[in-house]
Amino acid sequence: MSEEMQQNGAKKIGLLPRLILAIIAGILIGAYASEFFVRILITLSGIFGNFLSFVIPLIIIGFVAPGIGDLGKGAGKILGLTVVIAYVSTIFAGSAAFFVDSAIFPKIIEVATQTAKNPEEALLAPLFVVDMPPLMDVMTALLFAFVLGIGMSAVGSKSLSAGMHELQHIIEKLLSSVIIPLLPLLICGTFANMTYAGQVQTLFKTFAKVYLVVLALHLAIIFVQYLFACFVARKNPFRSIAVMFPAYMTAIGTQSSAATIPVTLRQTKKNGVRDDVADFVIPLCATIHLSGSTITLTSCSIAVMMMNNMPAAWSNMFPFILMLGVVMVAAPGVPGGAVMAAMGILDSILHFSPDMISLMIALYLAQDSFGTACNVTGDGAIAILVDKLTSARTREA
Repeated sequence: MSEEMQQNGAKKIGLLPRLILAIIAGILIGAYASEFFVRILITLSGIFGNFLSFVIPLIIIGFVAPGIGDLGKGAGKILGLTVVIAYVSTIFAGSAAFFVDSAIFPKIIEVATQTAKNPEEALLAPLFVVDMPPLMDVMTALLFAFVLGIGMSAVGSKSLSAGMHELQHIIEKLLSSVIIPLLPLLICGTFANMTYAGQVQTLFKTFAKVYLVVLALHLAIIFVQYLFACFVARKNPFRSIAVMFPAYMTAIGTQSSAATIPVTLRQTKKNGVRDDVADFVIPLCATIHLSGSTITLTSCSIAVMMMNNMPAAWSNMFPFILMLGVVMVAAPGVPGGAVMAAMGILDSILHFSPDMISLMIALYLAQDSFGTACNVTGDGAIAILVDKLTSARTREA
């Protein structure tokens, strides 16, 4: 009985507390353990990191293909309208984050760039490396997923669609049972190495300020979304945002757009959106509209690039933002699903090293709740806009 209670207690420890414990443990190990012990930990986390690289193409195929395929099943024009608005909102959020970050980050990350020409040069190497080459590179996986998804939607393939959804369930199980539970090992090794190299103090000072910018961007994009939607629908944006506040707070607690759907749906209907529109738009946007996640991923990636003296130019970041709006479609229903889906393009487009990707995972998951809250609150604005546009078309018909 006591063993069962211990297992239940372990399950109650959420991902964020475990990551915080892993960061603390990594800092203590890096500060007080011997170089040999730190390298053992780095070796273990490196093995897991290589396995994660192997899984990335499978994650892309397992989630992007069925996600795109499912977009072909819907209510015709309202489906297309919702998808276009959600994608434009996501891209706008990421683009706005880029320009704001480009103006502010050089001032708050200046100290970090003065300490080392390349922070990775000070990191310890693992004792040995176990190569785990992926079955295909990231771009091949993306193209394969697009072809499968669009093809399934075009021909209405039931058998292939069922097979891809089974693959999606397998990848979900892999993420929830292996990848997510072992993430603290990867984070612990990363922070132990950074502490040993003397970089953690600079990192914390920098990203405390970065998080403030990210949170401000979240709130600003919510206001812009409701200002536009309510202008078109002739509603009060302040009242509409206030009505959606319970959904915002629920998302902070659940860290899941899907788990927040009942509350988002209820509050959206309280904003005067027709039941049939809300019932269709809100569940769909829970998987395709990720403006908050895009802001966070864009901002954190720019900060990491600046700390490593990598160019964060518009020519590099805009393709990354465009792809974020696609690869995060139907992101896995686990905490941090967006950053898991984005790992491939962090590698292929921004050329992040494994250490930089593991740092991105830690930085993203540390504020995942607020990004999710921004996502679901914005879903209500999209529902208001779609409701107004479709009601106008119905009257014209």
